[in-house]
Amino acid sequence: MDLQDKKERKPALSDKILMSVEKPARYIGGEVNAVMKDPSQVEIRFAMCFPDVYEIGMSHLGIQILYDMFNRRSDVYCERVYSPWPDLHRILKEEQIPLFALESQDPIQVFDFLGITIQYEMCYTNILQILDLSGIPLLAKDRGMEHPFVIGGGPCAYNPEPLADFFDLFYIGEGETSYDELFCLYKAWKKSGMDRKEFLRKAARVPGIYVPSFYEAVYHEDGTIADFHPTEDGIPARIEKQVAMDLTDAPYPSKPLVPFIQVTQDRVVLEIQRGCIRGCRFCQAGMIYRPTREKDVEVLKRQAYELLKNTGYEEISLNSLSSSDYSRLKELVTYLIEECGERRVNISLPSLRIDEFSLDVMSKVQDIKKSSLTFAPEAGSQRLRDVINKGLTREVILEGAGKAFEGGWQKVKLYFMLGLPTETVEDQEAIAELANEIAARYYDIPKERRSGRCQITISTSFFVPKPFTPFQWAKMYPKEHYLECAKTVNEAVKNQLNKKSIRYNWHEADVTVLEGILARGDRRLGKAILRAYEKGCLFDAWSDFYDHSKWMEAFLETGIHPDFYTVRERSLEEILPWDFIDAGVTKAFLKREYHKALEGKVTLNCRMQCNSCGAGKYQGGVCVENQN
Repeated sequence: MDLQDKKERKPALSDKILMSVEKPARYIGGEVNAVMKDPSQVEIRFAMCFPDVYEIGMSHLGIQILYDMFNRRSDVYCERVYSPWPDLHRILKEEQIPLFALESQDPIQVFDFLGITIQYEMCYTNILQILDLSGIPLLAKDRGMEHPFVIGGGPCAYNPEPLADFFDLFYIGEGETSYDELFCLYKAWKKSGMDRKEFLRKAARVPGIYVPSFYEAVYHEDGTIADFHPTEDGIPARIEKQVAMDLTDAPYPSKPLVPFIQVTQDRVVLEIQRGCIRGCRFCQAGMIYRPTREKDVEVLKRQAYELLKNTGYEEISLNSLSSSDYSRLKELVTYLIEECGERRVNISLPSLRIDEFSLDVMSKVQDIKKSSLTFAPEAGSQRLRDVINKGLTREVILEGAGKAFEGGWQKVKLYFMLGLPTETVEDQEAIAELANEIAARYYDIPKERRSGRCQITISTSFFVPKPFTPFQWAKMYPKEHYLECAKTVNEAVKNQLNKKSIRYNWHEADVTVLEGILARGDRRLGKAILRAYEKGCLFDAWSDFYDHSKWMEAFLETGIHPDFYTVRERSLEEILPWDFIDAGVTKAFLKREYHKALEGKVTLNCRMQCNSCGAGKYQGGVCVENQN
């Protein structure tokens, strides 16, 4: 496709329009460390999209990594686009202004690729918004040679089927591995004069690339999948996820983008490892990012120094699913304390476990006023924590909280899930009881050593079974059941001795039900997603905009029965919509873990024993080390 030859950067929006919308800095680009190239001097233009508002998208580490990696290539110009807020959405529609990229302000429709990272199910209608405002046909089958190839990635791509109608390609896995091959293939195709389908046919043979138009699903009368297969010769029946095994030498931005306005994660992010050794049975990330891989500590020290120098940020956060499990965390934190102390930079340590080591580390990096601590027991009773394989005992939780209180903390946030498999009323009431015990532990400290009343905030979300977890077969519940669960917890809190020290918040049940439908749906859901967008659904992750009634109308009008995807427990032998993807963990392992969950049996973490999950085939990481 022809590229526009731009001699100078011209704003896509007039000053009048910018002054009429909330936070115009969302749309002007030009941030610190933004990459500017001459579009006429590159062979591939790639629009990197996060389908949510700018402040959320700018906080996403994956886009920062790919943006830097792509722009290191002299033949690629990677730019960014985010979902316009409803005020600008309306103006773009009324004024017929095409959606544009921040760097060049060029319309998205002139790009070669539109890459969309799909981080959560509640952004699906925003994906259609991006396509619609860009002037790109919503359905992949309607696109021609003049349109960009739309490619999706991220955790939701591990079940791409609900979005299959809207994407030309999906990239399954970590982006550091196969994009170079895809770009080289695209350049050769572009010179060949072949049609659009021929590029997709060649791309489908690239490791990790899934082209949904070349696959067909056949269904039983009861709606379950009878067969799923490629429709053309030479197309792989199984797509293998891509894994960057060497994180130490993998691309990582030394000059990340720095926004002009405050964003959700307004700090430097230092990725210390990928994967998790713990094996929580509800956690999709802990399964799909196996095996656990660590980055060399000396490289992390150098990267931390460069990131702070090149951004001017006053806070650095260590990124990991379980930071406490990084084997050289103490050495890294010691270095950061020395380096950041001189620069007056704060250190953020999310994803720490409740143990003496973690609390000791946190006490060294937190301000003397002690901000709140966050614990995630996930379940109130020991029985249910064993079911989900959380690996935390009541004694460990209370001991950790006690040490935190003795160290000067008095605010604790506790996160739990409701609606977990095998959950009972007693398990729900145990949430309040555990919070009460933690509060009592605070009041065990002599009064003269306390600083006022402790404050414990309980937050509960509702469980959603996700693909490639041991609970992928589990049923969900109607929203009325979830609300009843929350009511039980609320009443139990009121009956606790230390109720004045406990606050309780819970998630919205309607959103949970929709998330569950989309998370485990098949490609038949595409028509309902399209209908929901046509009815005005947008920014569904935001409670101010979510309209459950419109979604239910969309399902009704397109013949979709939501209960089929939620309250129905799946057979272990059923073909699941995502079974054609090899995510590293085997189905046999997930079945074993599901059986162990129903029996209340715990599985040891990957450093204590290898559990033969399947990730050993990647020949690296924690799991293989323990086989030697």
